[in-house]
Amino acid sequence: ERLVREHPVVVFMKGSPAQPLCGFSNAVVQILRLHGVEDYRAHDVLQDPDLRQGIKNYSNWPTIPQVYLNGEFVGGCDILLQMHQNGDLVEELKKLGIRSALLDAEKDQEKK
Repeated sequence: ERLVREHPVVVFMKGSPAQPLCGFSNAVVQILRLHGVEDYRAHDVLQDPDLRQGIKNYSNWPTIPQVYLNGEFVGGCDILLQMHQNGDLVEELKKLGIRSALLDAEKDQEKK
C-alpha cells in the first residue's frame, strides 16, 4: 500500500528503467518515455522475492510489470499499451497533472 502510493506513477518491474530485464518491462518504460514521463518510482521485483509475490497478491494480478497511477492499479504491459494506443493514457496522465509529450509532438506535426 505504501509503495503504490509513494508517487503518482509507480511501476513494479524486472530490472530498472535504465536497464529493464524483460521485454514487457522494457515496453512499459518505452511507453512512459514516449509520453515524457521521466519522474516515476520503479521497483525491481527481482531484488526482493517477497516484494515480487507481495505485489502480485496486492493487485490480484499474476504478472510483472505492474503500473499504478495515483495509487490505483492500471495493469501490466498489455493494458498500458492498449491505453497508449487508444489515447486513454494521455487522459489518465492529465488527471495526475502530467502533460503527455505526445500532445506536443502532435502540435509540432500540425505546424509542418
